[in-house]
Amino acid sequence: MKILILNGPNLNLLGMREPEIYGDVSMESYLENLKKEFLNEEINYYQSNVEGEIINRLQKDDYESIIINPGAFTHYSYAISDCLKNIIKPKIEVHISNIYQREEFRQKSVTAAVSNGIISGFGLEGYRLAILSLLKK
Repeated sequence: MKILILNGPNLNLLGMREPEIYGDVSMESYLENLKKEFLNEEINYYQSNVEGEIINRLQKDDYESIIINPGAFTHYSYAISDCLKNIIKPKIEVHISNIYQREEFRQKSVTAAVSNGIISGFGLEGYRLAILSLLKK
């Protein structure tokens, strides 16, 4: 399976950014572990701080399933939501922190309704759980 993991704004700072919330492991380091564990899957990674670049990447259509952490775009990007709505492939939304235990504005996801499922609050392990979920379908 060709899996695209797509992260939104500020997630390029994982490992340094608010480690009490997001942990102290970089996404690149965690990705190495995922690729070793899921040797039979092709895992591609993309991160952008720019909404339009995220949409352009989603529209490339060179994957079979998506794991997306839209970051702050989760809460207000109807453009990303509309893009995801038009993708018929399996989509799992992941959040490192439990968005329902955070500030009120973070508790709403405009992208959740167009995803097949949401994993929130399990740290970086959420990406692994999303892969396991995709492989069971």
